[in-house]
Amino acid sequence: MLIEIVLALILGIALGTFTGLAPGIHINLVGTILISIASFSFFQINPISLVTIIVSMAITHTFVDFIPSIFLGCPDTETELSILPGHELLKQGRGFEAIALALYGGLAASIILILISFPAILIISKIYPFLVKGMLWILIATSLFLILIEKNKFSAFLAFALSGVLGVCALNFDVKEPLLPLLTGLFGSSMMITSIKDKVKIPKQKISFPKITSSRPLFGSLLSSILCGFLPGLGSGQASILGTTLSKSEEKEEFLFLLGATNIFIMGFSFISLYAISKTRTGAAAAIGEILGEISFSSILLILVIVLISGFFAFFLSLFLAKKFSEKITKVNYSLISKIVLILLIGIVSFFSGLKGLFVFVVSTAVGIYCLSLKVRRTQMMGCLLLPTILFYALN
Repeated sequence: MLIEIVLALILGIALGTFTGLAPGIHINLVGTILISIASFSFFQINPISLVTIIVSMAITHTFVDFIPSIFLGCPDTETELSILPGHELLKQGRGFEAIALALYGGLAASIILILISFPAILIISKIYPFLVKGMLWILIATSLFLILIEKNKFSAFLAFALSGVLGVCALNFDVKEPLLPLLTGLFGSSMMITSIKDKVKIPKQKISFPKITSSRPLFGSLLSSILCGFLPGLGSGQASILGTTLSKSEEKEEFLFLLGATNIFIMGFSFISLYAISKTRTGAAAAIGEILGEISFSSILLILVIVLISGFFAFFLSLFLAKKFSEKITKVNYSLISKIVLILLIGIVSFFSGLKGLFVFVVSTAVGIYCLSLKVRRTQMMGCLLLPTILFYALN
């Protein structure tokens, strides 16, 4: 059994590396495919091994995904906030440093998550029933707060409203895998087209390891992640903004560290929430719930151990890959790479979501480009998930 789990861990890390580096391929998609494969009788996959694959894949993806996010401007939803500060450092020849900062945050969060997991289980199970009663108002208050802290509040509201209406339409448009074209358009292709248009040139990159001088981002990330980690519609983007406000981490370096920590905390808390309150907040946690049904104490213990082990492996693997990217990025045509990745995204969306999905992708890309021109935080475009969630609670 131990050998089987180790092999599953290695496979999960390999899959997470692939999904992290490949633009448009999300872990939720791979998780769905794995569950579909396991449902066939001729595939005898032990449920614990399958869970090991999914957890290690999710954690590895969360680390590795910062590489294409910062170097290619093609983020996942969890890393979309890293684009602005990450690209600023990239243009200064500090792309490796930007990724390392996020990886440091992720590694620190992996360790702290183990230390606080069981107290967190008790806290979440006690306070969640009270939060459910006021869920609608919590989501509205959080959305308003994120809008009001922007300098240009009208532009922030406009970006939130446009992406929110788009999200409502896309999720009710009978599209296969609707989040794929919706989020890929808003956060991926829109940024890539903007980069191509602006003819971004990447300077020679320096390989230097940053120094972390403050623990404020880590504590800010932890506090905000506890709230956002088990509330619907709120993800790592919103948690990062709240964490920045709580910790007063205004420097780009501190923010990247905070974002790296927040992504791991959110993923970890989604597993904890599955055990504590039987609620899923990520695709990985939902897949585990579908495989195991009721989560036992031994299962959550195994999941947390896998989080820690895969986190360590993913940290060093991501540093290695980031170093290679830093050495090669100036030797290739950045604009050409962006065009190739854009074509790849169109192919992926067409394959998994069909013509309707392609239409959603085109509209989402246009909305994303417009929202980028408004010069507000990209997290406002997460209105595409927040507004549908708010309407769901308002109408039920």
